[in-house]
Amino acid sequence: MMDFFASLYGYGDWGLLVLRLAVAAIFLVHGKAKFAYWKPGAQTQMPGMMKFLSIAETAGGLAMLFGFLSQLAAVGLGIVMLGAIKMKIFNWQLPFADTAKNGWEFDIIILAACITLFFFGPGALSLDRLWFGL
Repeated sequence: MMDFFASLYGYGDWGLLVLRLAVAAIFLVHGKAKFAYWKPGAQTQMPGMMKFLSIAETAGGLAMLFGFLSQLAAVGLGIVMLGAIKMKIFNWQLPFADTAKNGWEFDIIILAACITLFFFGPGALSLDRLWFGL
């Protein structure tokens, strides 16, 4: 039985690919949604920040998708998630988890994924490995 679990270590690069793709999907969807703030008359309390996030989240999502400058993207996206967590806790005073509201438990797991990708890198199935040998 232990041999089976030990053999799974050989698939770590596939696990990192799946993690990267999940992070990419989340940030690409959320970044794309924020492009609506570029339209004249868009209502938000932070128009400049939303415009910045539309670019940062989309660029970070693309970096994760292709595994290009992944660790740098992980740092940037992690900072975005720290900002989101801070906003939810202190400004909106949302609970960690609540069935009636979106808490910040989702943000914590995305932050954890970014931290993991920062320390482990993008894996062999990435442009970083192909171009930089990382």
